[in-house]
Amino acid sequence: MISKLPNAQTSIFAVMTKMANECGAINLAQGFPDFDVAPELIDGIHHYMQKGMNQYAPMPGVPALREAIANKIDHTYGVAITPDNITVTAGATQALFAAITAIVHAGDEVIFFDPAYDCYLPTIQLCGGVPININLDKDDFSIPWDEVERKITSKTKLIIINTPHNPSGAILREDDIKELARLTRDKEIFVISDEVYEHLIYDGETHCSVLKNEELKKKSVAIYSFGKTFHATGWKMGYTVAPDFLTEEIRKVHQFLVFSVSTATQWALADYLKEPKHYNYLPVFFQEKRDLLLSLMKGSRFKPVTCKGTYFQSFSYADISDKPDREMAEWITRNHEVASIPLSPFYTDHSDNKQIRLCFAKSEETLKQAALKLCQI
Repeated sequence: MISKLPNAQTSIFAVMTKMANECGAINLAQGFPDFDVAPELIDGIHHYMQKGMNQYAPMPGVPALREAIANKIDHTYGVAITPDNITVTAGATQALFAAITAIVHAGDEVIFFDPAYDCYLPTIQLCGGVPININLDKDDFSIPWDEVERKITSKTKLIIINTPHNPSGAILREDDIKELARLTRDKEIFVISDEVYEHLIYDGETHCSVLKNEELKKKSVAIYSFGKTFHATGWKMGYTVAPDFLTEEIRKVHQFLVFSVSTATQWALADYLKEPKHYNYLPVFFQEKRDLLLSLMKGSRFKPVTCKGTYFQSFSYADISDKPDREMAEWITRNHEVASIPLSPFYTDHSDNKQIRLCFAKSEETLKQAALKLCQI
């Protein structure tokens, strides 16, 4: 058997969560909330299950949900999208896989930025694409656009961006989006914009979606996650937004991956999205958690890295230890019972900047207990 992914290893998320469970540690590693989903959303799913919505949904998604998503995009960004350009997927990771697979052919070059969410690289490789990774600035995780311009060739087929950015919490701004549009202008280069943390953005900043740029909107796939938005990561519900020609190709892949996703959940989400209050509160809600964690960690030796979005806060431990970051994360888990994520596994070249990532999508009590332990280091 010849492996298609010979260098792939068990995800760092699974590794650190397993260690957290074995050590009885507080799990601030894997990105999932430890508080409940809204009861009315759970009740909605139950309602539609009782009504018999338990068989296959239409392959692109329940029409009512796709219409609700289109209305949400209009409400949030003032951008008109038709339901025909929306495809409901089994989470954002499946959406990413379907989009990359639809676009990338053998030999195509794909530019993406490290540290990167860990599904980008293996999916590119499975498609026979040529990964072209560019490291973000190690201090503020900004994109070095001059390097991007140098790396674009006649073989460049796709650029993948992620804002707000996992794992760093950095965001792209309007100047970044304009530069991306300039660099891809008059070229057959597509864009995938991973925007799953669109509502988790702080300090009065605004989410810069590719959908708001008319030029990029015509060549981009924007990807979103209900799991991240509504604290239900285990439901694996996401969607893509793309122009007609890209949507057609994405659906060709999607139908042979899962065909369709949870019917009752789609109907419940369609109802839930009708009230903008169900997502408009999120920036304040999560900023309070970020600020709480930062205040609790002021007494520690860890130095925070600027976080403007997501529910991840990175910290430098360079003043504490010179251990490699994975070794440091494992040491903290075993000896101080708090699990984190090292950042080097997010880099193709395994860059180690002595940083670990903590998830603050947790209850106040969980964050207090974790910070108390970390402050003892």
